[in-house]
Amino acid sequence: MTSVTQPRLHHLALTVTDLDSSVQWYGEVFGVQPVLDVPHQGGVGRILADADRQLMIALHHHDTNDGALCKETVTGLDHAGFAVGSRADLEQWQDHLEAHGVIRADTADKPLTQSPIADEPYASVLVFRDQDNIQLELFAPTQH
Repeated sequence: MTSVTQPRLHHLALTVTDLDSSVQWYGEVFGVQPVLDVPHQGGVGRILADADRQLMIALHHHDTNDGALCKETVTGLDHAGFAVGSRADLEQWQDHLEAHGVIRADTADKPLTQSPIADEPYASVLVFRDQDNIQLELFAPTQH
């Protein structure tokens, strides 16, 4: 990429089955609040952001949604990854998630579950899922 500005992620947009429930959950877990509704054909998007708009999540409801849970094994979103500063931050997130209904499990393979922290050579990783089974991950850099 020599002649264009490197883009940065502006927002993450997810389709959910229950907009109000998801707005509440994402608000509590990530500290984001609704700032704007964006009606679109066949539904609505609700933009959530933190106070300085550094984290923005758009939750979309489509009237034709059949209510099926998300599966990362089909074409589309596999997961969303978020960075935190340290493994200690991940440990705090485990408790924070549990306080918001995300139970600890051997693997995060069902809605509202979280896996143990995995210490990989590239980072420590905490995997969890929202109520629609969308996989979310928190990454902490490996300390050298």
